[in-house]
Amino acid sequence: MTEGNEQKKKRMKGDSDIPRLSPSMRNQQEFFASLKGEQVTARVAQEDGEKDEWVIVKVTHYDKETKEFEVLDEEPGEDEEGGAHRKYKLPWSHIIPFPKISDLATTQEFPPGKQVLAVYPGTTALYKATVVQAGKVPLFSFTLEFDDDEEDGSLPQRLVPFNQAVALPDGHRQ
Repeated sequence: MTEGNEQKKKRMKGDSDIPRLSPSMRNQQEFFASLKGEQVTARVAQEDGEKDEWVIVKVTHYDKETKEFEVLDEEPGEDEEGGAHRKYKLPWSHIIPFPKISDLATTQEFPPGKQVLAVYPGTTALYKATVVQAGKVPLFSFTLEFDDDEEDGSLPQRLVPFNQAVALPDGHRQ
């Protein structure tokens, strides 16, 4: 083998030792980074670990090295001194982006009977609910029945904007 080919082989081997992101991985990394400043839903750990707690948080940073999101629960905790905001570091599997109001293409369609995770009206917490009606009136809202939301022995129907409902994650416990 000639010396030129030897150098080329070394250079090629050295290049392949550098971890490269495929185009789809780059797009995913860019998408994760683009969530900075966005409100998303996040699964935060409960002390007892028996139930999933999903809340609205704001993404403050995405670390490409650790592949973790730094998020801020903007609702002061009841048990926090001085009403401090809680911060979490969470993997992608604990984050679900909300559909964007400005991009209706991100809207998911949920047929009646479908179970979703949705923001309970007047709170920043998400709970399991069943779609009763996916309607256009009022504009882009779902009529939902939240589990364990009984009033007088029946489940009241609550109107939730489309951008506050997401697909129920696999293995959800509540």
